[in-house]
Amino acid sequence: MPPADLGRGTAAAALGGVRRPGPYERPGGSGRYGGRSNRLDRSQTCPFLLRVFHKIGNHHSLEAFAVRGKEPVDDELQVYTWPDVTLRELADLVKDVAPEARTPTARLHFRLIYPDKSGKNVMTELGEVSTGKRGPDDMKPLSTSKFQTGDLLDLAIYP
Repeated sequence: MPPADLGRGTAAAALGGVRRPGPYERPGGSGRYGGRSNRLDRSQTCPFLLRVFHKIGNHHSLEAFAVRGKEPVDDELQVYTWPDVTLRELADLVKDVAPEARTPTARLHFRLIYPDKSGKNVMTELGEVSTGKRGPDDMKPLSTSKFQTGDLLDLAIYP
């Protein structure tokens, strides 16, 4: 097992709750999500492809992502973005393509999908953004989660 796999899923529990820092996390920093004041220079950093699968009223099942290449592509939104993208920025991008997300009472609930050390996909909660008001997860960047390039996001839109 490569050292980069430590900290995802049950490996963190085996290490006594020690969480592996994400590849884009900055040591130190200030604020709730650590390092937000040292923003990534987006003009000097190459963006990566983020695949977001959205569904109205509920999340996709984990089985929908069991086989790589057989994801629910009809619900897929491909976004080129940076590691420090916030959930609010992602929500704003989704609102451009999903009219249901534009209502003032809409809630967008994000989940991260990634392979565990055995290669089986796992789903974890990322946060929730409301279109009508600001919330605690709005400014949460992907880089403070277990996210790594190549992972997927599942998004439930509750209009």
